Amino acid sequence: MCDLCKPPPQESTKSCMDCSASYCNECFKIYHPWGTVKAQHEYVGPTTNFRPKILMCPEHETERINMYCELCRRPVCHLCKLGGNHSNHRVTTMSSAYKTLKEKLSKDIDYLIGKESQVKSQISELNLLMKETECNGERAKEDAIIHFEKLFEILEDRKSSVLKAIDASKKLRLDKFQTQMEEHQGLLENSGLVGYAQEVLKETDQSCFVQTAKQLHVRIQKATESLKSFRPAAQTSFEDYVVNTSKQTELLGELSFFSSGVDVPEINEEQSKVYNNALINWHHPEKDKADSYVLEYRKINRDEEMLSWNEIEVSGTSKVISDLESNCNYAFRVRAYKGSICSPCSRELILHTPPAPVFSFLFDEKCGYNNEHLLLNLKRDRVESRAGFNLLLAAERIQVGYYTSLDYIIGDVGITKGKHFWAFRVEPYSYLVKAGVASSDKLQEWLRSPRDAVSPRYEQDSGHDSGSEDACVDSSQPFTLVTIGMKKVFIPKSPTSSNEPENRVLPMPTSIGVFLDYDKGKVAFYDMDHMKCLYERQVDCSHTMYPAFALMGSGGIQLEESITAKYLEYQENM
Repeated sequence: MCDLCKPPPQESTKSCMDCSASYCNECFKIYHPWGTVKAQHEYVGPTTNFRPKILMCPEHETERINMYCELCRRPVCHLCKLGGNHSNHRVTTMSSAYKTLKEKLSKDIDYLIGKESQVKSQISELNLLMKETECNGERAKEDAIIHFEKLFEILEDRKSSVLKAIDASKKLRLDKFQTQMEEHQGLLENSGLVGYAQEVLKETDQSCFVQTAKQLHVRIQKATESLKSFRPAAQTSFEDYVVNTSKQTELLGELSFFSSGVDVPEINEEQSKVYNNALINWHHPEKDKADSYVLEYRKINRDEEMLSWNEIEVSGTSKVISDLESNCNYAFRVRAYKGSICSPCSRELILHTPPAPVFSFLFDEKCGYNNEHLLLNLKRDRVESRAGFNLLLAAERIQVGYYTSLDYIIGDVGITKGKHFWAFRVEPYSYLVKAGVASSDKLQEWLRSPRDAVSPRYEQDSGHDSGSEDACVDSSQPFTLVTIGMKKVFIPKSPTSSNEPENRVLPMPTSIGVFLDYDKGKVAFYDMDHMKCLYERQVDCSHTMYPAFALMGSGGIQLEESITAKYLEYQENM
C-alpha cells in the first residue's frame, strides 16, 4: 500500500529505492515533481525489499566498505585490513576493483554474446540427447522385463521338475507301503494266510494234510520272521527333496544393473602432488583384475571453451605428467581396463600448478657453509642444524654482551631474470628457521661477520640494523626472509597490515613454496598443500638473487625433490 496516502491508503504502483518508500500515482507525482532532484530517484515496481545505498561491513557494522581484498575476492573496510582477517592480504581501492571487475564482466558478456550460435547448437544437441535418453530409457526397461521373464521361466521349469520328482518318489513309497500293508492284513484271523491255514487244519486225510502243510509251514515261518523283524518298506521323510535356495536367494538379493566387472579405481590424494611435474597415484580394490589403466587430465579454464581430456595409457598405478602450464588448475581422473571392458571413471582430483617454472638448485657447501654447526647430506638437498657442545660454549659470550647468531646456507645457483619457484620442507622439531631470498651483496655483508657472535645491535636474522627495522620496512630491501619454527610460520611486519602477533602467526604447512619475480621485484611465499599465497612483498633485485636459509638451534630443511620418472622407482623401492 502507499506509504504517503491519507487513510484509507491506496494501492501503490511504484517504489522509490532512494526514499525506501512505496507510492500511488498521485503521491509519487507530489513527492517527486519534475525538475527537482527527487525526480532523478531510482524507482521500481511495488516492493518491500529496499537495498541500502551504502554497503556496510558485515564484520564491522558501523564501517563502510571502501576496499577490495584481491585474495578473498570480497569488499572489506579499513578495520578488516588493519587488524582483521585481511591484515596480511593484498587489497585495492574500490574504484580500481570496480573498473577491473566491470571490464572483466563486460568481456565475459561479450564472449557469451559472440558464442550465441554455439549456444544454440549446443541446445539443439541437448534436445537430441534428451530424446535419445528417453528412447534408451524405454529400451532399458524392455530389456529388464525380458531378463526377469527369462528368470521366471527358469524358475517355473525348475519348479515343475522338482514337483514331478517329489510326486514320483511319493507314489513309489506309497506303493511299497500298500504292498507291505496287504501282506500284514493276511496275517489277521479269517483272512489271507491265517484263514487258509485254519482250513488246512480241518483236513482229516493224513497224506493230503502232510503234502499241503509242508508248503504252508514254510510260508507261515516267513510271515512269523517278518512280523518279528518289522521294518517299514519305505522312508516317510523327504529330507533329500528339500530345495536349497540360500545361494540363489543371496544372488537374487544382489541382483542389479549390469557391471563391467572391473571396479572403479580411486586416486590417492595424499600421494598425488604437483611441483615441476604432476605425480598422480591411485589404488584399485581388485588390482589383479585390471590389465591397464587410462589416466585422463585437462586444464580447467573458465574463460575458454571446455577443453577435451588428454589420455595416457598406464600399466601401473602411478604416472608422472609433464608439460603442464604454470599457475593453472588441472583435473585428473583414471579408469581401469580388463581386456576390452572398461570401468567407470574415478572421482576427479583438482591440483593447482606453481605460479612459475620450478627453479632447481642445491645447498652451497662452500659459500658461508659452517660445518661445525650445520650437517649437509651427500646429495646437498638436506641440511640439519646441530645444537651441540659448540653452541653451549658460544652461549657463554652472553656474559660479555654477545649472543649466538643464525647459521646461513644458500643455494648454489643465482637468479638474474625471469620468474622462478622452489619449495622446501621444514622439520616439525625445528626451533628457528628463516627462509627466503637475498641479494649477493647482502649475503656478502652477512657472511663477512663472525660466525658465532655478532654485535647485539646488529641482527643477522633480520638482515639490517634492528634499531631501524620499523623505518626500513616500508622500503624495498635486497632480501626477504620469513621465520618458521615450533610448527608455526611468522609473517614479517608490514605497514599496511596489523602487526599484532596473533595476526602474524600461521600454522606451518607441510611444504612451503617461494615465488620470485626478478623482473618485477616481487617475492611471495606459498602454502604448497593448497597452493595458497601466505605473504608477498616487493624486494630489491638490482643484484643477483639467491635462495637463502638460516637455522638456529635444532632444525632441518629438506628441498622439495623434483618429480621425474625415476621418482616412481624410488618410491616403489622405499
